[in-house]
Amino acid sequence: MQILLIIIGLIIVLFFSGINIVRPTHRGLIERLGKYTKFANPGFHWIIPVIDKMYIVNTTEQMVDAQPQEIITNDNLNASVDAQIYFRVLDAEEDVKSSLYHVNDYRLQIVNLARTTLRNIIGTLTLRSANSERGKINAELHMTLKNETASWGIVIVRTELKQIDPPSDVQETMNKVVKAENEKIAAIDYATAAETVADGVKRAKIKEAEGYKRAKVLHAEGEAEAIKLVNVAADEFFTGNAQLLRKLEAVENSLMSNAKIVVPSGSELINIIGEMAGMLPVSQKKKLSGDDKSILLNPSNP
Repeated sequence: MQILLIIIGLIIVLFFSGINIVRPTHRGLIERLGKYTKFANPGFHWIIPVIDKMYIVNTTEQMVDAQPQEIITNDNLNASVDAQIYFRVLDAEEDVKSSLYHVNDYRLQIVNLARTTLRNIIGTLTLRSANSERGKINAELHMTLKNETASWGIVIVRTELKQIDPPSDVQETMNKVVKAENEKIAAIDYATAAETVADGVKRAKIKEAEGYKRAKVLHAEGEAEAIKLVNVAADEFFTGNAQLLRKLEAVENSLMSNAKIVVPSGSELINIIGEMAGMLPVSQKKKLSGDDKSILLNPSNP
């Protein structure tokens, strides 16, 4: 009876020790006496203890750090370079088998391959170009790792450069150069802005002067036109009256000196003299010259 209990106990122990649960994020490979026998999908699996062995493989995206390393650039400067590689094992049976049977330790191998690839890439670049061409370095690193690990049953998702740091003294010098360049650009921008403002002020002054000049021209043209109109009016309306006034002045001077004057008949001067001096015209019986009729005025005989 005691032996039976021992046997039952051993069977129970063997049963529970052979139970394996595969999570949805993993896949398993079952070997029997060192030979691959079965692919384990997520779920419950029982294997024969001691005889069978299950290897669990993570198929989620994983990350490995290439670890900082000193790399000599093409311009003979030491740069501390570090990168991160993101990958995952494909969940198909052949890919899971390849990740275990085609490479000893794919995580370690990826790190070593990434470090070697970075030395080859950055060694051909200057420190300045390495810092300005991070995208190109990432692309080359990703392509190299993808091609080299194609038979490992894994896929390289992406690569990221964490740092490309020069020595402290070189970094300080580079910072000074960058600062000087920024100050130069700022000075150029300020000078350009000042020149633009000055040009705007100049154009405004020119416009103002042109406006003032135009106003003066228009004002002078207006005055000239007004003078022209005044002259035309004077020639048209005042020339005859001025002549008549001159004649009156001559008559006045003659009368004051008791002289006799001859005024042609039909002249406007007869009516004006009659109105102003109260004298009446007297018809002269004989002609003075030709067929002209005249009036003789004698101030002593009104």
